[in-house]
Amino acid sequence: MDTACRTSLHLFTLLCFALFLQLCQSSSQLKSYIVYTGNAMKDEDSALALYSSILQEVAESKAEPKSVQQHYRRSFSGFAAKLTEEEANRLARHERVVAVFPNEKKQLHTTRSWDFIGFPLQAERATVESDVIIGVLDSGIWAESESFNDKGFGPPPSKWKGTCQSSKNFTCNNKIIGAKSYKADGFFTNEEPNSPLDINGHGTHTASTAAGNPVSPASMLGLAQGTARGGAIKARIAVYKVCWLDEGCSDADILAAFDDAIADGVDIISVSIGGFSGGNYFKHVISIGAFHAVRKGVLTVTSAGNSGPRYSSLSNFSPWSITVAASTIDRKFVTKVELGNNITYEGVSINTFDLKGELYPIIYGGDAPNKGFDSTISRFCFSDSLDKKLVEGKIVLCDGRSGAIGTFDAGAVGALLQGQSYRDLSPSLPLPGSYLDLQDGTSILDYINSTRIPTATIFKTDATKDTVAPIVASFSSRGPNIITPEVLKPDLVAPGVDIIASWSPVSPPSGVDGDNRTLSFNIISGTSMACPHVSGAAAYVKSFYPTWSPAAIRSALMTTARQLNPKNNLHAEFAYGAGQIDPSKALYPGLVYDAGEIDYVRFLCGQGYSSRSLQLVTGDSSSCTETSSARDLNYASFALFSPPSNSNIVSGSFNRTVTNVGSATCTYKAHVIGPEGLIIEANPNVLSFTSLNQKLSFVLTINGTINEAVASASLTWDDGKVQVRSPIVVFTTA
Repeated sequence: MDTACRTSLHLFTLLCFALFLQLCQSSSQLKSYIVYTGNAMKDEDSALALYSSILQEVAESKAEPKSVQQHYRRSFSGFAAKLTEEEANRLARHERVVAVFPNEKKQLHTTRSWDFIGFPLQAERATVESDVIIGVLDSGIWAESESFNDKGFGPPPSKWKGTCQSSKNFTCNNKIIGAKSYKADGFFTNEEPNSPLDINGHGTHTASTAAGNPVSPASMLGLAQGTARGGAIKARIAVYKVCWLDEGCSDADILAAFDDAIADGVDIISVSIGGFSGGNYFKHVISIGAFHAVRKGVLTVTSAGNSGPRYSSLSNFSPWSITVAASTIDRKFVTKVELGNNITYEGVSINTFDLKGELYPIIYGGDAPNKGFDSTISRFCFSDSLDKKLVEGKIVLCDGRSGAIGTFDAGAVGALLQGQSYRDLSPSLPLPGSYLDLQDGTSILDYINSTRIPTATIFKTDATKDTVAPIVASFSSRGPNIITPEVLKPDLVAPGVDIIASWSPVSPPSGVDGDNRTLSFNIISGTSMACPHVSGAAAYVKSFYPTWSPAAIRSALMTTARQLNPKNNLHAEFAYGAGQIDPSKALYPGLVYDAGEIDYVRFLCGQGYSSRSLQLVTGDSSSCTETSSARDLNYASFALFSPPSNSNIVSGSFNRTVTNVGSATCTYKAHVIGPEGLIIEANPNVLSFTSLNQKLSFVLTINGTINEAVASASLTWDDGKVQVRSPIVVFTTA
């Protein structure tokens, strides 16, 4: 073979190898995306043909046809597919596409709680409460729990169009009237098969908080004894399993569940799930689902997120849903620790283990590093950082609050954690333990270092009175709304700290593998626990007023909420919105701030969304000939943003319309409470109604100066019997 041939062959080989690498690289860059195309298409075959066509239009390789992983057709349209970034960008520019975004993973974010908010078991009930259906998007449900017994329930309401995905380990009944699981990738395990059965426990907890039957006695191994129940105890439950062990909750699955829930006929959708998304309402799957839900008269209730107390940390914030923050109740769990010198310290935890007062050796984690670690790591008791030979059979003192798993895996008898963060949250541990403040932790370390044979014991947890509740939880995410700061979020706060509710007995109560306690009820915390309180309350209001819109129900809950003190809660209204829910008062709101699809479309136009995009979303001739600013969305709260300046001067106005749902003939007068330096006025300041459902409008103006980043105020319409209160917040940092 001559030199030229050898050179050509060598070049050809290199080119083939380069092409192979390019193909491998292209394949490795494939990622699952969601392509949202707006309103539902009537013909499924036509929709699938369209999806296939536009996929091939943008495909980089014509030799490798793209396929649809999952598609949405019942309540809106779109699909999930594996694409390269360049293909996704091309798709986003297609005239039939509203938005394209990565298919990411979201995360899952009460014997005493309902009584604490003034909603007793004996509260007035509507005879048609059993016609209300709450759809729960979560990790499934443990159907055998007494919270979901269907004794006394008749057949499902005639409006129900859903199905039950039954199997040998799961069946529905007349309480749980529907259930379905979603997993776009189609991968299941023996531990968690394709079933709505809840292996995690989270979904069972949230569903029973929203609509569980009264169960008594209920407790967590004797802790927090009482009657566990939901808010709407006669409501039906429809389960949509979108969250899976160790995998989180896929955007594609969440969207598929919304698609079905809306078409199935649910009245309330409860979503205790969240994750951060970009600055576009139609690239946020829960926002997309909630928008199509509100178009059908279905209210979506969402958790605020657990990334607080950081400013602007909300996971859910769409104006057409309810965003719920978490607060404490008047019960806290304390766990005492006694040292060998008879000195006792008190921390917080959920400890059901009993060491029976026996003293055990105690060691500091920083003095027991495992091979490959030093004391700077082992002091935190991270997994594998502790020497098992040194800590086995002992109580370990750890820095921070993350050492439970490391001490448990190392064979410790107990764990003493110490720190200052999240002191309002009682950690649930897989072994005896307590979370102490830094001062007490330092004293215990001094005892360890000054005693030849230091010992300690940990007692079972006691429930005590919390006299300062409700306070917004430190972990609860804060506003402002990251997309539209002048729509106040969160809307409401509800109990979300140390909440007891039903649990899946196959799930470890601490969330740690190897924790073999089997529970029917568990105590956990999060805005995930707060969200179903509002879902239950919304269902309760819906049962009395079946024709009320989602906005009217939200307004009733907001204007009757219990006001919280801004001085006691970091970021004030951005922590708690209108305040803590009061379901009984919400039945008699007097006036409501109503809104519908057209109001939200005008709002979106004002936010810069195009007529073309909105026509795809709504499937009609919606156009942006009429727009409204965020300040003029008919919301039951007021938020005025003024960029910081040397003068601190603020000025703004809000147009609002209220609907009379109280007495046919009534007169309301405006009362404003605000800080010095602000002049806040309602014009007119008297509203006289002559009939039910009459609408009257007013303008709220704010002028003056503020000397702080967030200033709190309120407007209350008062007819002498009913007070219709709305929060006002003026702020300089978005």
